[in-house]
Amino acid sequence: MKQQIEELERWGADVIFGRAKGFRATMMRFLMRALSGGFRCVVQLRLWRYRSGWRPQHHLCTRVVAIGNITVGGTGKTPVVELLAKSLRDRGRKVSILSRGYKSARLERPQRWKDVSGGEVDEERMPKVVSTGSELLLGSKYAGDEPFMLAKNLDGVSVVVDKNRVKGGRFAISQLGADILLLDDGMQYLDLAHGIDVVLVDSGAPFGTEALLPRGTLREPPKNLRRASYILLTKCNGKSNAELIKRIRKYNQTADIVECTHGPIHLENVFTGERLPLEELKGKWVGAISAIAVPEAFEGSLKKLGARVEIRRRFADHHRFDRKDVEKFMQRCVERDMEWIVTTEKDAVRFPRPRSIDVPVFFLRIEVEILQGQEIWDDLVDRLCHPEPALDPELRFRDAYRV
Repeated sequence: MKQQIEELERWGADVIFGRAKGFRATMMRFLMRALSGGFRCVVQLRLWRYRSGWRPQHHLCTRVVAIGNITVGGTGKTPVVELLAKSLRDRGRKVSILSRGYKSARLERPQRWKDVSGGEVDEERMPKVVSTGSELLLGSKYAGDEPFMLAKNLDGVSVVVDKNRVKGGRFAISQLGADILLLDDGMQYLDLAHGIDVVLVDSGAPFGTEALLPRGTLREPPKNLRRASYILLTKCNGKSNAELIKRIRKYNQTADIVECTHGPIHLENVFTGERLPLEELKGKWVGAISAIAVPEAFEGSLKKLGARVEIRRRFADHHRFDRKDVEKFMQRCVERDMEWIVTTEKDAVRFPRPRSIDVPVFFLRIEVEILQGQEIWDDLVDRLCHPEPALDPELRFRDAYRV
């Protein structure tokens, strides 16, 4: 049953991205387009409820920064969250990242936590604590892929997972000493008021398939970019983004815009931690395995680095690999004389160790590089480290919708 659900999910993604062909896929697109109209109404009604004050937002006594996008998947959000968290940590801020922990498993038994008075925190007030900043407490199964990656890569930054990020934020402040909260994938999470919204736009596919869910990949209409305080154009390739910026300015005339690229910096062995320079990929016969929304981008980056990608295996986004998946793919690579298996960093956290490692397994370590707007990024960090008297987030949120 699980395999059938994943195959259906992957087929649905292929329909949305245009990879699936044929009569059945075409009819499904017509149906999805009709449903997108209803989705638009639901999105705008939800936003109106917060804007009008009919549904109140919670305000916590610290800075809250939402980092998100108006499309689903593929904008490079996790490396940006990591960069901002590092920048703030290095400036002395006590940062806590709040995540919903997408597709994370429920804990078999609740974590126990003693508060400053020595008593135990009630289970109802207890989120999943992935990392305290000094100790990693949960694996990727219970944390989720991105929260675990962030916790693993960020010493001195706590990571908390809960669908109710108001609860997670309160815990981070009272128990972990956080003085700034980063909402991972937080643009659409409106129960908790954001002082600043950092919105990512993929320069290669800025508005996805230009249609709302479920037909397309837009979570919100492009006009809702007006809520952004800062806009990061991601995955830039050095070419001019003037036309894209011109379009963005139709929706938001005031947000500062930063242009950046997400580039691989090295290869890292999934099981040994050995690091190799990217030049080692050149000419290598490689098997590529991934479970991400847009596998073509990952496979394309391997080719650009000179790898000969002979075998590909794609799973549904966030698929949790089991040993059989890995060993079966490894056997294919052995039979075809592949020299390496390469996966993504996000997938590497879900990679079980096979009984025999017949082919080395590496992942691409990705980091953000700012191409244009370094001074804007520095200003954002300064603003968060030395905050000026801030506009009430509720007023700023309402102002973003003023006609």
